[in-house]
Amino acid sequence: MTSVSLTTRTPAELPVDCLVIGSVQTPDGTDLATGHGLPRKAVVHLQAVLADLEATGKADEVVRVVAVPGVKATSVVVTGLGEGTSRRATYPHTVLRSAAGAALRTVRGKRTVAVALPTPDVESLSAVADGAYAGCYVYDRSAPLAVVGTARRTVPARPGKPTATAGPTASGPRVLVVSGAGQGRAAKDAVTRAGILGSARDWARDLVNTPPNYLYPASFADAVKKRVAGSTARVTVSVLDDKALVKGGFGGIVGVGQGSVHPPRIVTMSYSPASPKASVALVGKGITFDSGGLNIKPSSGMVTMKCDMAGAAAVAATVIAAAELALPVAVTGYLCLAENMPSGTAQRPSDVVVMRNGTSVEILDTDAEGRMVLGDGLCLASEKDPDWVVDIATLTGAQVVALGTDIAGVMGNDDTFRSRVVDAADASGEGAWPMPLPVEMRAKLDTPTADLAHKGDRDGGMLTAGIFLKEFVGEGIPWAHVDIAGPAFNDKGPKGHTPKGGTGFGVATLLALVESSAG
Repeated sequence: MTSVSLTTRTPAELPVDCLVIGSVQTPDGTDLATGHGLPRKAVVHLQAVLADLEATGKADEVVRVVAVPGVKATSVVVTGLGEGTSRRATYPHTVLRSAAGAALRTVRGKRTVAVALPTPDVESLSAVADGAYAGCYVYDRSAPLAVVGTARRTVPARPGKPTATAGPTASGPRVLVVSGAGQGRAAKDAVTRAGILGSARDWARDLVNTPPNYLYPASFADAVKKRVAGSTARVTVSVLDDKALVKGGFGGIVGVGQGSVHPPRIVTMSYSPASPKASVALVGKGITFDSGGLNIKPSSGMVTMKCDMAGAAAVAATVIAAAELALPVAVTGYLCLAENMPSGTAQRPSDVVVMRNGTSVEILDTDAEGRMVLGDGLCLASEKDPDWVVDIATLTGAQVVALGTDIAGVMGNDDTFRSRVVDAADASGEGAWPMPLPVEMRAKLDTPTADLAHKGDRDGGMLTAGIFLKEFVGEGIPWAHVDIAGPAFNDKGPKGHTPKGGTGFGVATLLALVESSAG
């Protein structure tokens, strides 16, 4: 797997396969950014090559140059930082993260890579290390197939034996980040954190990218157990199977999962340090495949629906990262896992189910299943009376319409806490925007058949989904809902530090939010 470490050596003296430096757009053409540490003859050579290639220095532009004089690296990779000058020392963290990721995507086959971008402070160093690790991600498509030997198998090979877990990320390079911020404790900790975050996020990406015939509720639970067993994290895992869910009154998730041959699960992951400064809860939507149920999706709408468990993947990865960092915060993650399928036993529109907290809900659209599994998860999380609770989910198409594919929508019952979530996203390089929960829209969920309907009309669909979830949060508990329907899966080309396929969106935000409770 990829490793990332700190160095303060002169970049030109590093005997690596590739050296990554930055380029900038200036009024006079492309120039090298600060931080490269190269001798004059190397700078002159690179400037001439960049001019010949008509390089622009724009974001996501990557140019590779071999045999650079005065440089021990086999090649130099020049990644664009956008507008600047050869003397500009600071850049937005989003720019640095993206530039590092774009560069590393081009050198995945190399064993050693050094990154010498402008890092005058610990925050910029952290962004570069994070982006570099993220850019190394490659999904090992052969890993799931090796478990059972065929992609066509859709049920366990033997009763009670899961057929698959998520495949591990392919081996990555050793990344050396050249520090302009020195080698003090803060700098070393930043790079260590980047490695732990990167590994956790890559695992979340693996989970999202795993084919749905290999990743279903039971095998997802087993993948979590396997990951915890192979980690230094002190995390305990417990699983509620379909029988326990029925007995426990989890009518929402039971209803969603009753049409599938793969019964639902709720997986609880608990990290409990000594003398925690806070106790927090994370709830993730884990629909391992969403056909829409009896309100079946059009074929084009199903193509990427293996990603409908991205919220649960983000929660699982965050709990492990928090434990591996030994944060002084108790973190409990609830993975609400189900497969939404049509069959003779599937849930119907007009059915009424009773949730964990006793609330009766009328089902209007079986393709609005995520809020039902989350509702039960929020009830369970609230029973432990955490200091705050956040749920994260690929919940609504309305989020994509409103905010696009890069920005998550954040709602909540407390404006101050909602702002904390948005701030954590911004600090992590993950886009998020605060959205309201208008009181007057609660009436859209009224129904004469049950305590509430689970869906309103089309207008304001993201907001009514949040209003529905609010009904299942315990009294007095600060809560936020993060809708990641757009940014969880990239079905276009890679960009910056974001790969095609599962993005791992939310892991960095949730980890930063947990860290904010550490005092």
